[in-house]
Amino acid sequence: MRAVTLESVPSAPAVTEVDTPRPEAGELLVKVAAASLNGIDVATAAGYTQAFMEHRYPLVLGQDFAGTVEALGEGVEGFAAGDAVFGVVLKPYLGAGSLAQHVTVPAAYGVARIPAGLKTGDAGALGVAGATAVVSLDAVAPGGGETLLISGACGGVGSLAVQLAAARGAKVIATARPGAQTDFVTGLTGAEVHVVDFTGDLERQVRAIAPDGVDAVLHLAGDGAQLATLLRPGGQLASTTGLTQDDVKGHDVTVHTIMANPDAQILTSLAEQVVSGVLRVPVTATYPLEQAPEAFAAFGAGTPGKIAITCS
Repeated sequence: MRAVTLESVPSAPAVTEVDTPRPEAGELLVKVAAASLNGIDVATAAGYTQAFMEHRYPLVLGQDFAGTVEALGEGVEGFAAGDAVFGVVLKPYLGAGSLAQHVTVPAAYGVARIPAGLKTGDAGALGVAGATAVVSLDAVAPGGGETLLISGACGGVGSLAVQLAAARGAKVIATARPGAQTDFVTGLTGAEVHVVDFTGDLERQVRAIAPDGVDAVLHLAGDGAQLATLLRPGGQLASTTGLTQDDVKGHDVTVHTIMANPDAQILTSLAEQVVSGVLRVPVTATYPLEQAPEAFAAFGAGTPGKIAITCS
């Protein structure tokens, strides 16, 4: 099969021929129709993930997937060949990813059915970013009317978090550059979103909206320690970039270090919200599998939202 692979790290992703995987016990073999890029794919190619995850070569990149079940491993129940499914590749090593024509995934977690009304391309860009946004928001739990600062609102996680937070009734402040990035963020939801320029005086801009500090922060990008100073006393900060409580000593704030686990319940809830119109998967660019290297370049250049890959 064709797949986006690395022969070593750091190196540039390439589209090559590899063996089609076979499902082991408890696994599904999925014919992949759509996938998407995430930060971990870029980090893996750059060599940043070697220290904490086993790498198996040739390393097939990719976590998000959507497609059709083609075969079942021994002992699998609840799925059948022909089922339309989506989710996230969750394995204890990197190398058997979804940027390929086929992928094997555990049937017990990280996979859910694609409901009627959810486009396959959107499903293939929803899992990682959507689950991370949900877990981050649940950690800080902004109530109706409370102020939430989202740093990194233009990325895949941020652009979904903006929508989900607005739907929960939070007053959203989002960071973005003036111009196209700001237009992208303000177009994500019908609710009002306050956009601040992270290249300017961030504290002055945020304090103009929330003089006593914001109630919560989603730290998806930027200087987490600086963002913590924008919280009111007792505020909450969720970080997807590894910030810990020790990094904000001296501040009366609580830090939640986020590790998203996209289980079937979260995936199904996200899919239902897309179908109902509460949530839109912000796919802003789509590339065929053979042009995956160009997709990686676009990701590195800061293309907002989600970059999708068609694999079939």
